[in-house]
Amino acid sequence: MAAALGFLGVLLGAFGAHGLKGLLAENGTAAIWKTAVLYHLIHAVMMFLLADRKPFPAVAWWSFLAGIVIFSGSLYVLALTNQRWLGAITPIGGLAFLGGWFCLIAAGFRR
Repeated sequence: MAAALGFLGVLLGAFGAHGLKGLLAENGTAAIWKTAVLYHLIHAVMMFLLADRKPFPAVAWWSFLAGIVIFSGSLYVLALTNQRWLGAITPIGGLAFLGGWFCLIAAGFRR
């Protein structure tokens, strides 16, 4: 799943830079697309690294997945549609990312 999300992140980054360049420029949302891809890829890599850890940090892993879907997903749709109300959903995904990182911090203190 993490590798597939990494693949998808690279694909969406390239598609945004080339196939959607005109639409994103017209909407003025190229920077939003880039932010979505950046957070998507960072957290896909983290999910990949976490998948091999023992014990498996499930809460952090699932939090990162939720963050990719909600944070990056809402930004992708916002960039494509220019529906600015979607920006109200994005912070929920940001909280999921923060929750995942907090779980990893807490796990470090437990050791």
